[in-house]
Amino acid sequence: MSRFFPFYWLVAALLLGSLPSSAQVPSYVLLEGTSVVQTKNYYLLTLFQQVDEVKRLLEKDAELAEMARAKRTQLSRSLTECEKTHTCFTERMKLSEAEISRVSDRLKQLYQPQNALGKLVAQHLVPSGTYILFGKVPSAELLVKAWEQDARGLNYALGVYAEGQKPHYPNIDSISYLPRGRRYFDLVYTATEAIADESQKATLFFEPTLNAALRFLEINHRSEAADFEPMTATVNKAAYDRLKSTSWDKYPYSLILVPGSGPSEPQVALSGIGLLRCRTAALRYFEGMAPFIMVSGGRVHPYQTPYSEAYEMKKYLVETMKVPESAILMEPHARHTTTNLRNCARLIYRYGLPFDKPYLISTSKSQSFYISSSTFEERCQKELLHLPYRPGKRLSNTETEYYPVLGALHSNPFEPLDP
Repeated sequence: MSRFFPFYWLVAALLLGSLPSSAQVPSYVLLEGTSVVQTKNYYLLTLFQQVDEVKRLLEKDAELAEMARAKRTQLSRSLTECEKTHTCFTERMKLSEAEISRVSDRLKQLYQPQNALGKLVAQHLVPSGTYILFGKVPSAELLVKAWEQDARGLNYALGVYAEGQKPHYPNIDSISYLPRGRRYFDLVYTATEAIADESQKATLFFEPTLNAALRFLEINHRSEAADFEPMTATVNKAAYDRLKSTSWDKYPYSLILVPGSGPSEPQVALSGIGLLRCRTAALRYFEGMAPFIMVSGGRVHPYQTPYSEAYEMKKYLVETMKVPESAILMEPHARHTTTNLRNCARLIYRYGLPFDKPYLISTSKSQSFYISSSTFEERCQKELLHLPYRPGKRLSNTETEYYPVLGALHSNPFEPLDP
């Protein structure tokens, strides 16, 4: 499998010209699905379930209702028809390209600017920014592109976490089992029974596949996307509550971003380089460079570590460096340097920090120059399909300024641990 994302997503990105700034609404709150993992990965599908008017429209459509029945039947029959390989089950869970195209065509036919689907695009898809990389396209086309991304994202999750295909980063994101032999076959059979049972009353055409993707992420203990959520009520509450009273004009930067660095040893909570990055950032904070420090990094290294880089860095800053908790924002989901910057931009936007004000990245010299290199730009284009930042000036070997960009809002279900 290619390390990078599917070609159809790249084509979409090439069409990007960011939507007008008035199109997105910073105060927009994502509707919650059955789980945080679902909401972050498959937002259109979440909207299909949660917006009653849309749900009724899709349920009543004869062609889409028949697809739901057919998918339920495929799952049930697999329990008696699949006897040799686990992929016999998983292939029936997935959405075929023919099925995806069939739904795309039907959504185009059902869409009207003033009906439930039209309102969905105008009131949710565009304001949320979650599909912003699809650019300025007609509303019906945006709806279809969002559907096709979510559908193929479900298939990707099943390919990796049910079938054992290689993810983009195998060393940290791979399946938790050896996907071969009778023992694994029995696991998938049992999972299929549970998914078929859960999907018996499914009325929407995608729900059996959605249930399957979510269950296999759960079976693999891959809930990283939900860590510490809702953060404004948990780990970020003290800092979030302080944002409204911050006098931004007093500071040259909105925040100091510290990218994480996971240790190699399973028993080590915070690496030496991560500790040193925090110490340097604390010095800049006490110099008055910014009112907040953002520590960024998830449960990444080593494979399936229980330690969150962001949490351990925050702990060090508070306990050792005596930085007030109300001055520390955690971003505990990024798994790569690319997403350190992307997720930082997202929180700046969602939390209402000044979006036109630069932020400062404080890190080790080697990473600082890597982030400002053309190699890193190329990696962002390949993996994120855009640059999630606009570069500013370099201050020192360890500090460089950057500006957030709206493209960072786009959800990416092809990295389901941090979409």
